[in-house]
Amino acid sequence: MTDQDAVPPGYKRTEVGVIPEDWVTKNIGSFAYCTAGGTPSTQSNDYWGGTIRWMNSGELNLKIVHDVEGRITKNGLDNSSTKLIPSRCVLIGLAGQGKTRGTVAMNMVELCTNQSIAAILPNSSYYVNYLYYNLDNRYHELRSMSTGDGGRGGLNLHIIRSIVVPFPPLPEQHAIAAALSDVDGLIGALDALIAKKRDMKQAAMQQLLTGRTRLPGFEGEWLTVKVGALGTFTKGRGIKRDDVSDTGLACIRYGELYTTYKNYIRSPVSRIPPSVASDALQIKHGDLLFAGSGETAEEIGQCAAYIGPEQAYAGGDIIVFTPEGMNPIYLGHLMNHESVTIQKARMAQGDAIVHISTRSLSQIEVELPSIDEQLAISKLLLDMDAEITALERRRDKVKEIKQGMMQQLLTGKIRLIMSNHQGCKVNV
Repeated sequence: MTDQDAVPPGYKRTEVGVIPEDWVTKNIGSFAYCTAGGTPSTQSNDYWGGTIRWMNSGELNLKIVHDVEGRITKNGLDNSSTKLIPSRCVLIGLAGQGKTRGTVAMNMVELCTNQSIAAILPNSSYYVNYLYYNLDNRYHELRSMSTGDGGRGGLNLHIIRSIVVPFPPLPEQHAIAAALSDVDGLIGALDALIAKKRDMKQAAMQQLLTGRTRLPGFEGEWLTVKVGALGTFTKGRGIKRDDVSDTGLACIRYGELYTTYKNYIRSPVSRIPPSVASDALQIKHGDLLFAGSGETAEEIGQCAAYIGPEQAYAGGDIIVFTPEGMNPIYLGHLMNHESVTIQKARMAQGDAIVHISTRSLSQIEVELPSIDEQLAISKLLLDMDAEITALERRRDKVKEIKQGMMQQLLTGKIRLIMSNHQGCKVNV
């Protein structure tokens, strides 16, 4: 036996790995009731719009489920394969081509589910919160158990019942779940604070970019101008999807203006080789990039100002605007403001694929403060973004800490031992 295979004193090897000697392993079917849901017929209005909660598999991403959007009636419940399950069950996604299959959640309210969700209700000897964290930590393992291949694979109740779970004594189950729940509480609080800060920035933009609220020291009328009078337009070119690589020169593709960037770009995520860059349009610090095509008129012309230090290039379907004497960060925010998006939507052309032209963009009317006020507003918005980014990094760090805790606590590598009066202490 090698050192790698050695089992430390006080531990044992099992089908789920090395665990403490006083832990047991059980398959889910031996200690829990498992069931799957169903969907009432959508052809019957009598089945929908009632008071009974009905959950679809997309809502598993809520993780801790306090409410869902769907509602069915008593007739819908009685005339379909869906079932009313009590609160505090572990829920697992059975199917789905995306990330739904294998996603684990826990419902805090009574509800029904669709057929793509399994509900697990353990008996009183096993703590449901511990089971939730154990299975949530095994997402990739659950997906690997799927029948079928590729995106068509799926889980079923037979597979769910056969899953083996390691269990510490019940008090330790409670202690482990409580420790992880505390970390979840911190993550939730940070998420709520991030959402609040984003709302605050949105509200500030609504006021500052329209002149409804002025920063201290600024007064006077704003100038109404057409965008075309502020600079010059050019068209991006080249850069196919297959041209993008992991190394090379920085580039921006039009789809990334919808999915990756918001208002301004510091560090492009895509790269192209010099041979491709030679045929693409080079952009400069301070240029504004508009998406020239998209799926809806409401989103057409999504804009971001390039403020990065490195040489970069713009691909096709990007309209590049080079402003003169304007603050690009201010303009980047302004071009996504409701007062501008309404104008862009009105000028959009096409049905399945929507386009907007440089001529249309040049006709957009905006109200502009002085360059000094633009700079002051931009600084405030950047400061708000910096605060949000710092909170996001803190949240992501806590998520990393939680992941490490799960790896240690759910395998017994770190033990939480209950004392009579002192709560939990860590024994490494």
